[in-house]
Amino acid sequence: MLTPAPQRQLSTADERRRTVLRTAVSAFADRGYFGTTTTDVAKRAGISQAYVYRLFPGKEALFVAVVEHCFARVRESLGDGVAAARGSGPQEVLDAMGDAYAQLIADRDLLLLQLHAQCAAAAEPAIREVVRTGYARLVEYVRGVSGAQEADVQRFFAVGMLCHLVVATDAHEVEAPWARTLSDGLRHY
Repeated sequence: MLTPAPQRQLSTADERRRTVLRTAVSAFADRGYFGTTTTDVAKRAGISQAYVYRLFPGKEALFVAVVEHCFARVRESLGDGVAAARGSGPQEVLDAMGDAYAQLIADRDLLLLQLHAQCAAAAEPAIREVVRTGYARLVEYVRGVSGAQEADVQRFFAVGMLCHLVVATDAHEVEAPWARTLSDGLRHY
């Protein structure tokens, strides 16, 4: 008796969409919103450009989805930090979230995508809106789980932006007074 061949399960549109999003993070991290084409993303994902357009109506929609995906990863990382906090005081929670975020941005693709999104937000209203919404959600999350004062929440995000600069430029590896001033006290992975 012959055993039927196992049926190959095709990936669903949702699975393909997630794959394209992960691949697009890397593509957009390399060349930014303005320097990346949907063809670049399609090639990296191993699919046709037409299929990218079946999943996303255009490059802007794809980039917006990628930025939303990144904010979700940041939020997840901050949640991991909260779970790892050594105590429940505001500063302990902020420190644990900061450490989790420092680990996350060791992934240069995610870091660079965030920087490119902030740059594109200056010129593109849809991207500006997704960046605003993402930060609004993060600020409210950090405020809520930490119980920190407004100035401490602001400082948390300001230090995060400074971490972007230090990590993106590898300033923590430069032996110069300016680099030590910017990177002193920051965690790097």
